[in-house]
Amino acid sequence: MLRFFALILSLGTATVALAQDEAVTAPGGELRVLDKLTGEVTDLSLQSGETSRLGFLSVTLRQCRYPAANPSGDAYVEIFVTYRDDPTPIFNGWMLASSPALEAMDHPRYDIWALRCMTS
Repeated sequence: MLRFFALILSLGTATVALAQDEAVTAPGGELRVLDKLTGEVTDLSLQSGETSRLGFLSVTLRQCRYPAANPSGDAYVEIFVTYRDDPTPIFNGWMLASSPALEAMDHPRYDIWALRCMTS
């Protein structure tokens, strides 16, 4: 079972790497944050390199990319997330808008997923 998940994860990583070669970098992106304790949902619109604080989270959008042939297509974002001013990230990597569970942030209180890139 563990080998199956490792295979799926490696295929997802390969897909992201292949998609990067055929993608355009957007000036920013949109993320959705769920506070599982309060049930509050918040959408964040961030420019690349911008950081936003939300509750105990600090979310930095490093970059947002989308398919060159389809600007309204699937977005994938690279984010850096810390919790309670701890410099060790609780998430540091890529998320795909169409497959949020592929590279999900594993946190007991918060969920974050990519929505779209801002193309203009």
